[in-house]
Amino acid sequence: MKLKEAEAIIEGVLFAAGDAVDIERISDILDIDLKSTRAIMTALADKYDEENRGLQIIRLEESYQMCTRGDYHQYIAKLAEPRRAQSLSNAAMEVLSIVAYKQPVTRSVIEQIRGVSCDALVNKLLERGLIEEVGRMDTPGRPMLFGTSEEFLRCFGIGSVTDLPEYEKISSDEVSLEGEDEYFAKAKEVTSEIKEEERLASEVSLEEPVI
Repeated sequence: MKLKEAEAIIEGVLFAAGDAVDIERISDILDIDLKSTRAIMTALADKYDEENRGLQIIRLEESYQMCTRGDYHQYIAKLAEPRRAQSLSNAAMEVLSIVAYKQPVTRSVIEQIRGVSCDALVNKLLERGLIEEVGRMDTPGRPMLFGTSEEFLRCFGIGSVTDLPEYEKISSDEVSLEGEDEYFAKAKEVTSEIKEEERLASEVSLEEPVI
């Protein structure tokens, strides 16, 4: 298959999908190996950026999506009805930050870190699609584990949670929880098993970020 043909197929697939498409799925469609598919995807995305087209191809973990370029948002927005911007409160951003840097994490751990109930904030982030359920702890009550979503990556313009900026270490007295190491080790184990069962394109590292 010629390069131009592969690029044309990828463009058609991403446009028709309207959402992120897994790299392994793209590789299957093209009927070429995964390494070559990655190289083509990277080159095609770079080409869109170099030419500053109205569309762009963005990477979301192990998936790719075609979407409009943010530079032209003010013009594209004229096509739609004006909508009131829905910004997140400082409290919601705090909860989102905890999930982003400590995922997978339960609601109770979020509340222990913040020191207050977070039910309404967690539900709001779920409704906005910024966080999602990624599994359940194998402990009494089987508490739900939360992690960030593809929508989170899109909103913050990053390709992976590993691209999140580092931040200064918070005092251990503020975030240290009894049994924290054991908790997060178990949480990562549960989430890894779920990812494998869902046959994601490749293994996603869920190692505990350093805080």
